[in-house]
Amino acid sequence: MVLLLLLVIAVAALVGRYPRPGVMAPGLLRTDSLALRLVVDLRLPRIAAAVMLGAGLAAAGVVMQMIFANPLVEPGLVGVSQGAAFGAALAIVLAGTRPAVVQLSAAVFALAGLFLTYRIARRLRFGGWILRLVLSGIAVSALLSSGVGIIKFFADPLDQLPEITFWMLGGLWNVTWNEVSRITAPVVLGVGYVYFRRYRLNILSLQDRVAFSLGARPDRERLLLLLAATVATASVISVAGMIGWVGLLVPHAARRLFRADALVAMPASILLGAIFTVIADTAGRSLVAGEIPLGVITSLVGATGFIALLLTHNVRMER
Repeated sequence: MVLLLLLVIAVAALVGRYPRPGVMAPGLLRTDSLALRLVVDLRLPRIAAAVMLGAGLAAAGVVMQMIFANPLVEPGLVGVSQGAAFGAALAIVLAGTRPAVVQLSAAVFALAGLFLTYRIARRLRFGGWILRLVLSGIAVSALLSSGVGIIKFFADPLDQLPEITFWMLGGLWNVTWNEVSRITAPVVLGVGYVYFRRYRLNILSLQDRVAFSLGARPDRERLLLLLAATVATASVISVAGMIGWVGLLVPHAARRLFRADALVAMPASILLGAIFTVIADTAGRSLVAGEIPLGVITSLVGATGFIALLLTHNVRMER
């Protein structure tokens, strides 16, 4: 998987529409200064961001699906994606389209969405902890989604509304080395934490009493893993916008190709998510003269793959 990821990165750096649509000859980088600048200043930052985007969303998907013992869970369930969308829309309306402000607002509100979900779940007095967290996440996500709708209603239809719409479609067309440097630390820390703590996910996916009897502190450990996954997710979403289906489909594919044990499923999902996102972003910027938003491609491929997965007869869910 690592070798495949490196191969995909190398090919993606040479694929584009200059000097003609297709794969650029590697030797052109030594003779054409424009081709070299194009690869170093435009394509490589996008590839680096796509790697972190896919890895962060896939790792968060594994964490949430195992913690909630639900195969249909993704980062949007606990209000992270909707919080980021609300923060980005609010920043676009109030502060213009400055990338740094939009990214900071999206990251802050993504974390705020998780915090609000957690606080509401703590105050509920019925059901188990997982059920309360799911219910509060659904409510917070709906609340933030309605907030985005209100902001879009009052946004300037000639300037702000198109910017909000394109941000929510998702894409890496504005990514430079500055954006890559801003998200590298939180993504590495978040993904690194869930990777090195992945052996606990097998225990935390069990019932609370069973996990406690095995020496775990379920509430605390789940919160720390959710927080780490949210930090990584919020960072990549703040740059790329709303990218769907990566956190849902990639963990399923990793478990199908390898096995459900988190010791294997987590690194497989991280690598597979990075590969998938780099390929999708490369296709989006290379297939047509314009650019197909990354979120559109991931949704199309992800939904198609998920339907195919559901239609296979030997798929079953166990707890």
